[in-house]
Formats: sequence, structure tokens, C-alpha cells
Amino acid sequence: MRNKVSIIGAGMTGSTSAHWLAEKEIADIVLVDIIEGVPQGKALDLQEALPVIGKDVRVVGSNDYAATAGSDIVVITAGLPRKPGMSRDDLLFANADIVRNATRQTIRHSPDAIYVILTNPLDVMAYLAMKVAGIPSHRVVGQAGILDSARMRSFVALELGVSVENVACYVLGGHGDDMLPLTRLSNVAGIPLDEILPADRLAAIVDRTRKGGGEIVNLLKTGSAYYAPAVAIAQMIDAILKDKHLIVPCAAYLMGQYGLKDIFFGVPTQLGRQGVEKVFEYKLSQPEMEALHKSAAGVVESIAKLKF
Repeated sequence: MRNKVSIIGAGMTGSTSAHWLAEKEIADIVLVDIIEGVPQGKALDLQEALPVIGKDVRVVGSNDYAATAGSDIVVITAGLPRKPGMSRDDLLFANADIVRNATRQTIRHSPDAIYVILTNPLDVMAYLAMKVAGIPSHRVVGQAGILDSARMRSFVALELGVSVENVACYVLGGHGDDMLPLTRLSNVAGIPLDEILPADRLAAIVDRTRKGGGEIVNLLKTGSAYYAPAVAIAQMIDAILKDKHLIVPCAAYLMGQYGLKDIFFGVPTQLGRQGVEKVFEYKLSQPEMEALHKSAAGVVESIAKLKF
């Protein structure tokens, strides 16, 4: 039997996630959305594209959660997008209702599923999904640092005129403006960033990384990023279904790591067939740890506002 991935939310991020996943040919895909015809139409369009690239997977669209039955992975992308001038916390209550309903509906049909959360504010939404589903924390993970690290890698590669394959960047913390780009541990072909980039240019890249999502929101005017978030989702699902034991920055549940407990937070996370296998701890400097805890404070504050 082939793997099955259900994506809740057939907007730009959900449908683009389906696109990247279909190219990987690792699972059949179900797109679910409340708008009649949208998931069906996008699924059919994608299904008809697959013969061109020679990929044999089935893509189905539905307005009924029953179509998600037996999913190995449930991806929740449904939610309101950020608008210009809107903070991530502005989305908290509206998106909490959406994620709460999606979780309740899907866990009934797929009680053994692993959940991958993308809806913002995603650290908080991952916590909400775990509580609502009533499942172990290792079966819930949020897409966070892969996207932020990829943005930073892009900016460094463009600045230096080198291949992105030579750039390794690591971004931790809450998925928002208080994230922590670890410049000390990031490098270009093994050369630390602070040795290969002038201080002012490195500071500008860190600032742009933190504001990367907002930059795209301001440019698009009516939406938010979807290509990069979606391919990050595909990488996580690939690692889980193929049991790769891949270490990537994700929003994982912390039980004392980095001095933090009972929150989902962006940290180096090993992904395999059971979901989150392990959280790795970097040896952070005091300023780095203080910045990390500052980022965590916002997540803790938002979690406290939710009802489960």
C-alpha cells in the first residue's frame, strides 16, 4: 500500500506543497478545502500534469474530511494569510479555530497520523494540534527553520556570488521576527560567515532573514510566501516517509532542551518514520541563549491565550 498524505487547505501553500510532493512520487495526495470545487480542480490539474514528468501518484481533491481516512501524514496549511502590517499574533485566534477544527476532523479518520503544521503562528498552532488530537508530541512537528534557513542561505549566496550548495545556515527560535539566525555556526564551504562577510553586510542579511516573510507579504499585497514554505514541507515529509533520520530545523516539542519546556520551538530536529526522533542542542553563547529565550517568551505568551 502506498503512503498517503492529506493536505488541509488548498490555497497557494497547500496546492504548491502537493505539487512538490507529487514530483517526489512518495505518496498519494488528498487536498481538502472548504471552498467547493477548488481542491477538486487543483487536484485534477496536478493529476493531469504528472504524465508529462512520468510520476505515478494519485491526487484527489475533496470538501469532505472522510477523504483523508488512513493518512500517514496530515499537513495543515489552512488559515488566514498575513496582510501588510499584520503581526503573526494577529492571526492567533482566527487561525486557532481553523486548526482546532481541522485537527478534530482528521484525527477521527487517521488516528495514527503524523501532523505537520504550517499555519501561523505555527509554533503555537503545533502545540494546539497536539493538545486537540491528544497524541504524543513526537507525532507533531511544525515547519519553521527550514524555510528561514533557506532564506538566509539565499541571501548569503546572492551576496557572495556562490552556489547555495556551499552555504550552510542555521536559524532557530520561534517562527517570527524574534528568530535567531546562528551566524557563529553558519558557514560558506566551512568558512564562518563572520570571516567571509563584512560585519555590516552580515547584519543586514540577519535582519532580512528575520523579516523575510514580511518582505514577501508587503510585495504581494494580497498573500504570503508559498513556494519556499511548500518545498520545506515536502522535504520534511520525504524525511519522515523514507525514515531518513534527517536533521533539520523544525518546530519540535521541548522537554527541557535549551532550558525550555512545554512549547513547540524551532530547534535542530531529527525526522524519521515515527516523526520527531531527537532534538539536538547546540552549545550556545550567553547572548545567543538570551535571544533564544526572548523568542520563546512570545510563544509561551500566545499559548497561554488559547483554549484547548
